[in-house]
Amino acid sequence: MSTINDNSTSQSWIERGNKHVATTYGRYPLVAVKGEGCWLWDADGKKYLDFLAGVAVNNLGHCHPKVVKALQQQAETLIHCSNFYHIPSQIELAELICNHSFGDRVFFCNSGVEANEAALKLARKYSSDNFNVDRYEVITALASFHGRSYAGISATGQDGIRKGFGPVVPGFVYVPFGEVEAIKNAITPETCAIMLEPVQGEGGIHVAPTGYLQAVRELCDEHKILLIFDEVQVGCGRTGKLFAHQHDNVAPDIMTLAKALAGGPPIGAMVATEKVSASFGPGTHGSTFGGNPLMATTAVAALRTLLDDGVLDNCVAMGDYLRSKLEQLSTRYPFAGEVRGRGLILGLQLGIPGADIVKQALQQGLLINCTAGNVLRFVPPLIVSRDEIDQAMEILELLFKEG
Repeated sequence: MSTINDNSTSQSWIERGNKHVATTYGRYPLVAVKGEGCWLWDADGKKYLDFLAGVAVNNLGHCHPKVVKALQQQAETLIHCSNFYHIPSQIELAELICNHSFGDRVFFCNSGVEANEAALKLARKYSSDNFNVDRYEVITALASFHGRSYAGISATGQDGIRKGFGPVVPGFVYVPFGEVEAIKNAITPETCAIMLEPVQGEGGIHVAPTGYLQAVRELCDEHKILLIFDEVQVGCGRTGKLFAHQHDNVAPDIMTLAKALAGGPPIGAMVATEKVSASFGPGTHGSTFGGNPLMATTAVAALRTLLDDGVLDNCVAMGDYLRSKLEQLSTRYPFAGEVRGRGLILGLQLGIPGADIVKQALQQGLLINCTAGNVLRFVPPLIVSRDEIDQAMEILELLFKEG
């Protein structure tokens, strides 16, 4: 029986995968077998500089020693038990999140889309409990992305995500991102919540305009509706603060987290105030694996490392440096345009499709991706160095010269 430690080549793995693995991804010809820090190796021994970081999952880099140690030690003690029982590391993780956020209670699950499902269910349940059952509409933004479940694609403001999967879940209204008046005009007596990403990742790396989130918060307070921030991609330090909405000094009623929360292993979380959480009593929602000992212990280690080891400061400094390098590139090549983002989630808009550049970068040993068709997305680990940024920009400059 073959394992990743045998002598199989990348091509042999790809041929095997093409026979049996679902074709839901347009995969690149890279077979990943090892990671360390900002680097990834394939089955043929080729080394790649990873500026995709598992799509903003590996915020501490690949196989951070503290994450690995926590995972190993917990795996030797207790991997899983039911949420019918109290789990010490889950309690500790909830305390950490609440002590560093607006929240009072945390529901744990396995992924970002599950966290968003929980948030949407809680918003509708809270509205039903406190107002009426017909008050269930949720306003979201065009170009948003909230996951691949039925509620996730229904909340997502992209028609292409829903194509072929109808009928979708009713009760979602889409407005342009960043336009306060559009939200104001969309609010009706049936509105129960507004759900936004402080930085749209899949939509092209769009940061909420200054004052926008505060204005939305005021509208929510005025109309007694809930504000949900989807921080699945931009939470856990990605923007230079622990949570992206903290840049705007605005607190939501509900927040969703996942991706980088455990430094690589899968975990999701929905954070809410005590008042709103009260609508999730016993039996209203659940998750078999959510917050189990293995994932919760690892997340505690990852979150403490993020908070205590200068990672956020490095994110700010390296984010500024990467932005400056991208802006320099933009001034030298006519097809390179605006640089957008915050911290270490940055996008370079192109006047040409970005897919070929992503493929060429892969061939040169740099991992990035393209979102919204023509925006190169850069989400390296938050521990990235100036030297690694320089190496990535040298590759990108080479490709731009040849392009």
